[in-house]
Amino acid sequence: MGGICSRKRDQEVIGDGIASRISGRYGKSGSSKWLRNSFGHVAVADCQAGGNRPSLMELCIQQICKDIERYKSFSVLPRDISQQIFNELALTHSLNDDSLVAFLDCALQDVHLGDYPGVKDSWMDVISSQGSSLLSLDLSDSEITDAALVCLKDCSNLQEMTLNYCESITEHGLKHIRGLNSLTSLSFKRSTAITAEGMQAFSTLVNLEKLDLERCSQIHGGLIHLKGLTNLKELQLSNCNITDFGVSLLRGLEKIVILNLEGCNVTTACLDSLSALVNLAYLNLSRCGLSDEGCDKFSVIQLSTCKVIECLRKHAELKKLKVLSLAFNNITDAVLVHLKGLKNLESLNLDSCKIGDEGLANLSGVLLVRLLSGLPLKSLELSDTEVGSSGLRHLSGLNQLESLNLSFTLVTDGGLRRLSGLTSLKSLNLDARQITDTGLAALTSLTGLTHLDLFGARISDAGTKYLQHFKNLQSLEICGGGITDAGVKNIKDLSRLTVLNLSQNSNLTDKTLELISGLEGLVSLNISNSLITNKGLRHLRPLKNLHSLTLESCKVTASEIRKLQLTALPNLVSFRPE
Repeated sequence: MGGICSRKRDQEVIGDGIASRISGRYGKSGSSKWLRNSFGHVAVADCQAGGNRPSLMELCIQQICKDIERYKSFSVLPRDISQQIFNELALTHSLNDDSLVAFLDCALQDVHLGDYPGVKDSWMDVISSQGSSLLSLDLSDSEITDAALVCLKDCSNLQEMTLNYCESITEHGLKHIRGLNSLTSLSFKRSTAITAEGMQAFSTLVNLEKLDLERCSQIHGGLIHLKGLTNLKELQLSNCNITDFGVSLLRGLEKIVILNLEGCNVTTACLDSLSALVNLAYLNLSRCGLSDEGCDKFSVIQLSTCKVIECLRKHAELKKLKVLSLAFNNITDAVLVHLKGLKNLESLNLDSCKIGDEGLANLSGVLLVRLLSGLPLKSLELSDTEVGSSGLRHLSGLNQLESLNLSFTLVTDGGLRRLSGLTSLKSLNLDARQITDTGLAALTSLTGLTHLDLFGARISDAGTKYLQHFKNLQSLEICGGGITDAGVKNIKDLSRLTVLNLSQNSNLTDKTLELISGLEGLVSLNISNSLITNKGLRHLRPLKNLHSLTLESCKVTASEIRKLQLTALPNLVSFRPE
């Protein structure tokens, strides 16, 4: 609901420290002279003028990238400089067949071209020329084939490789990664190349710590080839058609800390195998079709035939488990009482399970024990469950709970009074139509909230006055349709906001943009389905940090937003209409 836009890769920051090394360590080198000759005196003068200006190195890099067609090779440069030039070209999508050649034999350490258009086998000559210097490689969603993997044989120090969605790689090409024994992280999301037979190529990667095979649907039985990878700490197998037998093949991988089996065809019998993973801290069993076997109706629990309960009781030795997700399964209240053995559990996800108030009563005993031992549950996900207001009394003692999701539950305004003591809460989701101004008034003691989701709640202008108690809010969503410009007056002083979603409030006008123009920390803004016009866009000019702007179904045109982007909002990378 109203998510924000984020970069796929962190942009490396070039500080003054690098510039000083250029004038010092490289002061007498040919590469330093090359840089000076490549850079205009006007830009240097601007840099020396003071103020919040880019460093000398940043200006150099920008100018080089602007005139990239002038340069035939960067191999004479120190590696850190050529790496920065490469990163900038990749970030701005300025690399092509011609400019790439300039990086031949540059000893680059990182080549991150995930989702970059036009990457193909012919680029591998330059990429592989980095040789033993290359440490990380991302060619996700590219056109490379098996031939590309052949080229990597000389990149013996490669530690991280990401080849997600590379549909032209086959299982025959995988054998060429056998010699990359320095790999610690490998990702092949949604790859048809990863078959049970193809996974033999992984058996020699003994230093592998992270393996991501999400949506690789043909690997059933192939997990046998992982038995020698005893250093594995993270294994992502979501939506891979893994069965209980497949999980049994993981028994010897005792260092696994994170295991994702979301959407797999496992049953509660897999807990027999999981109990051998003594260091397991994160377990995702969401959407696995788990149920309380023997219970024809969720309102009737037959403990003697409840297989989930039996297994949880038997395998309470998963003592290091910190994060457990059982979301979107047909499990019921009775299961919760048997979580008491998971004494390190910090996060529990029961989204869309058949959990009600009775279940929370069982859970509260577990949580009380945990509070007394100094290991409180920090995150509880109850979205789309049958939890109601009376059940919230079982949470009232969780004074160290930081995140609680009650969206699409049966909780009403009256029940929210029972949350008033949860003063450690930072994130609260109350996306439910039955929540009104009265419920928001009951939460004013939660002054530590940083994220508040009232997306579908029926909050009016009168109710927004209670928002003034939440001075620490960074993210706010109110989309129930009851807010006008008058209500926004109570939002304009929440100076720490970075995400604001006021969509669906059809009576908001350009005045709203004027009111929030002082929220200069905003990164994401959504006021769709309102009366905002092109004329009101001028009020957004102070929001220099804005990355995402959504004004769909408003009287706003894409051309006017583009003008605003070019003249006042340099960081705006996503906007609608577009």
